[in-house]
Amino acid sequence: MNRGEAQGTASSLPATGLPAELVDRVRAWVAEDPDPGSRAELEALLAQGDEGGLRDRFDHPLSFGTAGLRGPLGAGPGRVNLAVVRRTTAGLVSYIRDQGGQAGGNGVVVGHDARHRSAELAADAARVVAAGGLPAWHFRSALPTPVTAFAVRHLGAAAGAMVTASHNPAPDNGYKVYLSDGALVIPPHDAAIAAASSQAALPRGPALEGPFGDLLVDIDEAELLAAYRQAVLAVVSTAGPRRLRTLYTPVHGVGGAVLPELLEEAGFDRPALVAAQARPDPDFPTAPFPNPEEPGVLDLALAEAGRLGPDLVLANDPDADRLAVAVPERAGPGGAGPGRGGPGFRVLTGDELGVLIADHLISTTCGSDRLVATTVVSSSMLSALAEHAGVAYVETLTGFKWIARAALRRPGHRLLFGYEEALGYAVTDAVADKDGLSAALVVADMAARALSQGRSLLDRLDELECSLGVHTTGQWSVRLAGSDAPDVLAALMSRLRSSPPARLGGLQVTAVHDLARGDAELPPSDVLVLQLGGAGRVVLRPSGTEPKLKAYLEATTGPCVPGDLDEARRAARARLEELRGEVVTLVTGGS
Repeated sequence: MNRGEAQGTASSLPATGLPAELVDRVRAWVAEDPDPGSRAELEALLAQGDEGGLRDRFDHPLSFGTAGLRGPLGAGPGRVNLAVVRRTTAGLVSYIRDQGGQAGGNGVVVGHDARHRSAELAADAARVVAAGGLPAWHFRSALPTPVTAFAVRHLGAAAGAMVTASHNPAPDNGYKVYLSDGALVIPPHDAAIAAASSQAALPRGPALEGPFGDLLVDIDEAELLAAYRQAVLAVVSTAGPRRLRTLYTPVHGVGGAVLPELLEEAGFDRPALVAAQARPDPDFPTAPFPNPEEPGVLDLALAEAGRLGPDLVLANDPDADRLAVAVPERAGPGGAGPGRGGPGFRVLTGDELGVLIADHLISTTCGSDRLVATTVVSSSMLSALAEHAGVAYVETLTGFKWIARAALRRPGHRLLFGYEEALGYAVTDAVADKDGLSAALVVADMAARALSQGRSLLDRLDELECSLGVHTTGQWSVRLAGSDAPDVLAALMSRLRSSPPARLGGLQVTAVHDLARGDAELPPSDVLVLQLGGAGRVVLRPSGTEPKLKAYLEATTGPCVPGDLDEARRAARARLEELRGEVVTLVTGGS
């Protein structure tokens, strides 16, 4: 049998005091589980009579969320493991075959990042694809998620699979599925793949040992990466200014394998690296929650920036599909003043960077077919910018699976730019997903252009806020623990729907938009939008990747003259903090 696989021995395991139905489910799983480590984990829980631990693994199986399957590594259907990846991949193969035509012959791209077990799980998934009779295009190296998304389109594959947990903590992993258009799977395809997975026999043993001949293909990674760089370099002008000192951190992830060379090929100097975070490390020793949005994750980069004084700080998350940016702060009103060893640095919010990139791409392109898009939880400032510039605008549900397909809602248009406030940006249609690498390239181009004019990105942000109004955004979330977290979240959203507040932040709630049943523009989703006239909004939704309720807050002002901008910002920040306090009370009941 393959790599130490053996028949499970669940029927001999003690399970004193546990409900019979639970024991039967666990023993059935153990009997099929190909991983001796996973079997041992479940055997130990059965022997200990740990009902809570078993229910946590079996009562809430992983399902396709905002960006695929994601959860802790471990045993059982509620964890990421060999059995779950094999069964999901078998379902994907079955789904592709059901499409008929030439779909199956185009094969499946399989990539992975540098997390614990990612390489093993991806190699196993590739063998499942090949054993199912479809070509498997397999990356041997750990590479960024956007490269896998690019490869699906570039190779004309029927689908793609990426083993990654993106920015989740070290104990987690995950599995993303891309359809033939290179974008993440959406309904009803995700449900069809899940149904096929539940009906598929678990691939195991000799069937996965090969030989597979031409069905298992190692991608020529050098050639593929060269094609990726060529495609995304087309988004910046070859004649633009290139004087720019950049500091970069991949936050212990795989972005360092691509971004420095990409910047060099574009004509920029190679970026300095944050040494402690420069190499892939699945334990994330300096960033337990390796999301650049999390407090403390950028501390090392900002300290190094204070010492080196670069013009721009760039940071990717571990699979390099997100981008965080910091720029030198200005002294004086609204500025932080000089920091230790050099100027202080300001980290731009996802919404601030989103509108800056959109403004840049709109100003450097032309055409009546241009479209920009963002999500219901992002700033409404992009809508104002699009209206001002005469560019089409679409608002989608959360997740790049929707943003990447925004142009389908506006026939005759092309997606020029899409973003979500959680540091995800799409700047080229070569990648139908968020891409922190090509976005970094565009930001470097923007910063170099501003520097050549004696300006900064903050200067342009000032101008945009004066002309479009201040749009201050923030977020608050509450994380739930335990196997009943999904039920608690559902009850909480039900309460908020049945009794929405009449006022928030001193403002009347002028409209309640419940997306549970969808509308003419958006499919059904567990999202509640509370509109506060023209002065802001609050959006409430459960996270699609973690057991969290998330609240997205926005406070807005009208356009103003430059002399009044600081006061407008103070007023918006004060309203945002008032909103935050009232939302906390609303959700927690004051506890």
